[in-house]
Amino acid sequence: MSTLTKNIIMDNSKTVSTLNDLLNITNDRIQGFAKVEEKVWDSYSGLKNDYDQMVRESQTMKSDLMGLINERGGNPDDSSTTAGALHRTWIDIKNSFGGDHAESTLENVVFGEKAAIDAYQEALQSGDLCPQSTVVVADQLVKLRASYAKFETLERITE
Repeated sequence: MSTLTKNIIMDNSKTVSTLNDLLNITNDRIQGFAKVEEKVWDSYSGLKNDYDQMVRESQTMKSDLMGLINERGGNPDDSSTTAGALHRTWIDIKNSFGGDHAESTLENVVFGEKAAIDAYQEALQSGDLCPQSTVVVADQLVKLRASYAKFETLERITE
């Protein structure tokens, strides 16, 4: 095997690993959205369309990441992260003790979006992504920042 071929395989392996990390984060996002209860929209009806758009975008992001992984000869790790699972468990515990579920849910959306943004920024800064993956991940980061801004603004207003 030539040095060039070995380098391409190593680069692909780094790209695939990084893309799988982002896929796990995207799965966390999708599972977190599934926890948003319908009664939240009684208090924040203006955000329902934005929320539905975020869910659709997450599904598209997931599909795009899986496609990139497959194109690079990798196997998509279609699971979520341990941190995400712990956060969802914490949400369940917190909600079981009462309080303002709508406001708490909004805080959790903002927290999850911020965590996803951080992961995407780290992936882009790592230098582990191939050029095509960098373009896709950067585009997805723009969408994450836009949704974060909408929910963060509302969270500040409700404080």
